[in-house]
Amino acid sequence: MAVVIPDETLYAAHLTAVELKQELAVLLFQQDRLTLMQAAELANMPSIQFQHLLASRCISPHYDVPEFEQDLATLQQLGMF
Repeated sequence: MAVVIPDETLYAAHLTAVELKQELAVLLFQQDRLTLMQAAELANMPSIQFQHLLASRCISPHYDVPEFEQDLATLQQLGMF
């Protein structure tokens, strides 16, 4: 599914499309709506780089066993593990 954000909205928010995706990923991660891996994927960043982004904003990675299991299942589905 594609989401179209008008250029005027990005301009008004002083964000690029890449920055908007990162902001959305951080917000959804903070709200426990995405796991760390899912948020990193949305932000189009390697997991460690996304963790650095979170740390720069003093956001803990709140990574627990259910999230680990979900990420493991996702990696298996993607054929990465």
